[in-house]
Amino acid sequence: MIRLKTSEEIRLLRDSGKLAAQTLRFAGSLVRPGISTLEIDQLVREFILDHDAYPSPLNYPGRPTDPRKPRIDQGCFPHSICTSINQVVTHGIPNPKDVLREGDIVNLDITVCLKGYHGDCSATYGVGEISAEANNLVGLTQKCLDAGIASAKEGSFLNDIGSTIQDMAEAEGYSVVRDYCGHGIGRKFHEEPQVLHHRDRPGPRLRKGMVFTIEPMINQGGWKTRLLDDGWTAVTADGKLSAQFEHTIAITEHGTEILTVCEN
Repeated sequence: MIRLKTSEEIRLLRDSGKLAAQTLRFAGSLVRPGISTLEIDQLVREFILDHDAYPSPLNYPGRPTDPRKPRIDQGCFPHSICTSINQVVTHGIPNPKDVLREGDIVNLDITVCLKGYHGDCSATYGVGEISAEANNLVGLTQKCLDAGIASAKEGSFLNDIGSTIQDMAEAEGYSVVRDYCGHGIGRKFHEEPQVLHHRDRPGPRLRKGMVFTIEPMINQGGWKTRLLDDGWTAVTADGKLSAQFEHTIAITEHGTEILTVCEN
C-alpha cells in the first residue's frame, strides 16, 4: 500500500532530505587517494550525530542502536553509510582495508533519520584523475537520474521513470541494474512503491503526496549482479564498473520537488 504524505510530513521530509544532502556533500569532500571507506564512515557518522540525527543504515533492518557504541544484530548492516567502489553496485560495507586509490570511482550512499523521517541520497565520485571510460559512466548515470526525475509528474505512470532511464542508458551502450530499485520513504526507511529503473508494467499513476527515491545503478557491462558472502555487497557479475546517483523526490501540489538538495 502506498502511503500518501501530508503537507506537514513533506515539510519534515524536506528537512531530513536537506540534511542528507548536506551530509553527502561533506562525505564527498573526504574522497581522496589514501583514505579508507571506514574513515569516511566514521567522520560522516559524527557529522550526522552533530546534527541531531541518526544514520539510518546502522543496524538496518534491526532497531536503531547507540551509534557511538553500536550493537549490531546478526545479518544487519554494520555501519552508517554504504561505500561502493568500482565494480560494487550497491551496499558496499565500509572497511579499513578498502583504501581509495587514484582512478577509483566510489558511490557514497547516505540516509539520515531526523525527527522520525528519513532522507536518502547518493552520488558517485572519482578519486583523483579517473579514466575517460569511468568519467563517461559517471556522467551518464547522473543524466539518467535527472531524466528519471523529469519524467516523474503527477498523473504519469510510475514506470515511466524506469522506461526513460533504460532508454537513455541503453542508447549509450550501458545497462541498467534490475536486481535493486528505488523505494517509497517516510517514517520507514523503505516503503511502497518499488521504483524500478528499467521498463516494466506501467504501475500506479503518480499522485500528490507520494514520496520516493530514484536511484539508478548503471553498469559498464551487463546488468546482472552477484551478492557476496557478507549478504550485503552486490557486485557486477562481469566485474565491470558500476555507478549510481540518487535523490528523494515528492509529488506535490506545486509539481515534482527534489527533497535532497542543500543550499550553498
